[in-house]
Amino acid sequence: MRSRVFLILFSMMCLVMTGCAQNGTGGENTDYEETKKMVVDILKTDDGKNAIKDVMADDGMKDQLIMDQQVVSDTLEKAVTSDNGKKFWEKAFEDPKFAAAYANSMKDEHERLIRDLTKDPQYRAMIIDILRDPSLQDEFKSLVKSKEMREMSKDTLIETMDSPLVKAKLADILLKAAEETPPKPSGGGQGQQGGGGQ
Repeated sequence: MRSRVFLILFSMMCLVMTGCAQNGTGGENTDYEETKKMVVDILKTDDGKNAIKDVMADDGMKDQLIMDQQVVSDTLEKAVTSDNGKKFWEKAFEDPKFAAAYANSMKDEHERLIRDLTKDPQYRAMIIDILRDPSLQDEFKSLVKSKEMREMSKDTLIETMDSPLVKAKLADILLKAAEETPPKPSGGGQGQQGGGGQ
């Protein structure tokens, strides 16, 4: 099987080389386009596909691919952390469309990170310490009491109450409350009935 794989690959290489050589010297038998078409046709056959699969399954080829992936990772890391890379990202994030697309692509990872952090006792203790800081509490109180915050809270409440979902929920709650409340007996009607009996 292995010999068949290398035979097919060798024959493909020979075809490409002879085609290119003849094209460069003005040969009339086979030009570059015909050779390329022939190689593509060979690759589309079952033997060609199996040959590629066998080559990709080879341990030596896998090791080479893994090495190449490491080279790619190192190159990307250097490009991102370089001064030019930082400038590129700063400029890219100024574009709202790019920033939104990036945020959406990372949404799941960010949510997972936040969930993991909230389970981390060290992180939780740090957040509690920050919230207990008296200066932060004073700032929060002054912010809550500010005119802008009151206006924003009022607008938010009005928008929430105008929401069709909230209206439907409130209607359900009111209907349930009306059904659960027992009807009040009318005192006037009973008095008249009692008087009529005498």
